[in-house]
Amino acid sequence: MINSVRNTVLSVLNKNNYGYISPSDFNLFAKQAQMEIFEEYFSTYNKTINMENARMSGTDYADIKKAVAELLELFISIDFLVPNPASSGYISNNYFAPSVITVGNDYYMINRVNCYTTKLDSGTNTANTPAFQLIDLGASFVTAGVSVGDVVVNTTNFTNAFVTSVSATVLGLSNNIFTTIGNSYAIYKASNASEAEAVSMGKIMLLNNSLLTAPSNIYPAYTMSNNGILTVYPSTISGYGAVQTVYFRYPKDPKWTFITLTNGEPVFDQSQPDYQDFELPLEDEYKLVVKILQYCGMSIREGEVVQYSLGQEQQQSANS
Repeated sequence: MINSVRNTVLSVLNKNNYGYISPSDFNLFAKQAQMEIFEEYFSTYNKTINMENARMSGTDYADIKKAVAELLELFISIDFLVPNPASSGYISNNYFAPSVITVGNDYYMINRVNCYTTKLDSGTNTANTPAFQLIDLGASFVTAGVSVGDVVVNTTNFTNAFVTSVSATVLGLSNNIFTTIGNSYAIYKASNASEAEAVSMGKIMLLNNSLLTAPSNIYPAYTMSNNGILTVYPSTISGYGAVQTVYFRYPKDPKWTFITLTNGEPVFDQSQPDYQDFELPLEDEYKLVVKILQYCGMSIREGEVVQYSLGQEQQQSANS
């Protein structure tokens, strides 16, 4: 879709010789346009909820809320949080918030935090073949109560998988997370997960000091600090695999890539390793074109382009 959007934008600009937008400028404008539309999804969803409460929204094919919810769910990710160890090496109950470095995505909004409070077993894998297995000749997985669906985490390289089969010393896994002998692991009971409640930094001290309201394995809690650290309570919930988050991630930055020039013009090449298409649905292509044209008009200081794109945007809003 990104090539189609760029061709449309250039076609509009070149119609009256307004100017040329370089690939680098287009990528910057495309990123901002995508972010604007992404953030509009949340306000649109809120508006549809209010419409539904006022009985101004229909059902079946007229169920607007369902369509917006499906768009939002495209950006939901589920990942285990990486613990933030103390300088001494002790694994505390502090965890890094989702980021590109820790889980591969930056988070926009955390939807829920799940705590796996029952650790069934831990140890070290003693073999790495065949693939998609955890082999520990000193373990007794059946006796430990491991069953299909439980969570296995590689605490050495911060990867995870689900159990697909169980025997005394071998577990079948959904992902090939053990490729090197000597990696440490932990196994958590999937059915014993508890949702942690988000509380403020000022409230957590009051909760911890009360015998009645103190967080427990059944009713855990967490706080978020301004440096992107989640602290989970009680402090016995620690280590990789113990805390999982469901969150809305930011869309990936779009990038129109090229490799060759033909008559001085770059030629689109999506085989480049840094190529990234828009993550928005096809029906939002029109919105992307309009918003990118606004940025282009401001860049080349051409008011007519800005006014045209604003007019198209207003017309679209009136029809939606």
